[in-house]
Amino acid sequence: MRAIWKGAVSFGLVSIGVKLYSATEEKDIRFHQVHREDGGRIRYKRTCSVCGEEVTYDDIAKGYDIGGGEMVILTDEDFADLPLTSSRAIDVLEFVPAEQVDPILYNKAYFLEPEGAATKPYVLLRDALIDSERVAIVKVALRQREQLATLRVREGVLLLNTMLWPDEIRTPDFGFLDEDLKVRPPELAMASSLIDSMTGEFEPDVFTDDYRAALQEVIDAKVEGREVVQPEEVEEAPAAAVDLMAALKASVERAKAARGEQPARSSGGGGEPTPISSARSAQKAAEKKAAKAPAKKTAAKKTAEKETAEPAKKTAAKKAAAKKAEPAKKTAARKTAPRKSA
Repeated sequence: MRAIWKGAVSFGLVSIGVKLYSATEEKDIRFHQVHREDGGRIRYKRTCSVCGEEVTYDDIAKGYDIGGGEMVILTDEDFADLPLTSSRAIDVLEFVPAEQVDPILYNKAYFLEPEGAATKPYVLLRDALIDSERVAIVKVALRQREQLATLRVREGVLLLNTMLWPDEIRTPDFGFLDEDLKVRPPELAMASSLIDSMTGEFEPDVFTDDYRAALQEVIDAKVEGREVVQPEEVEEAPAAAVDLMAALKASVERAKAARGEQPARSSGGGGEPTPISSARSAQKAAEKKAAKAPAKKTAAKKTAEKETAEPAKKTAAKKAAAKKAEPAKKTAARKTAPRKSA
């Protein structure tokens, strides 16, 4: 990693030299804009909307729009005169319980590494934070902006979390907040049961970015000149319209089934079926019907063969009897025939 900032943590009268490193990195797959026909990169020029000339970075200043087409231009000298007293220092203001800091305030995370002979006071501050079970509220100037931040410990390293200022958090203003909606106690109890059935230990490593993996597979296939075969997605049948309580019951049953738990059955066995149990019953009935169908066909086939073979057997028996009777008829005819005189 490369340090992006150097300064000192000011902890009372103690100064701890540190280096700042980005603690996170985005794993998004990045693309360039290119010409579809030949793959050439698309370049953008910095041009002035007034004179139309191309402008270099040295000639670019910052402008604040005051409305009415008027612009106030600020130069680097204007920013240099601003009172950033903590320009190269991380000033510890106070120590507070971590749960008092609303997570919505957190912005970006940085690792702090001790520099030179500052290792001992660095470790001292780290261990004191762990022992007090608190985080330090600090101010720091990064990229020409003063920011509020917290200092806490993660895996034996001081972690600086920059925060948004309170006036940068929007106030939710939605119509449903003014509606008088009442939640029935059974619904609340069932929702709590659903939460209990889906409760577990958070292990971030078990979650993956499936979209990024699929996109990377497409890119690799393009490079290797092979075709990407995407697995067919099983489309779930649209759920029938059910009331909130039925949906909660079905959700609890599905969560328990996913954990390998047997769903609770009523003693009388006459409870109303949930959408999931109804679907399972229908599936079992279809499988049972499909299993019976071949057996019925086989039995019908045997019956047909039997009915076809029976007349054939009778006909063959008659022919055999008639054949046996033929010599007897001839013998009887000879005996009854008159003898010729000599």
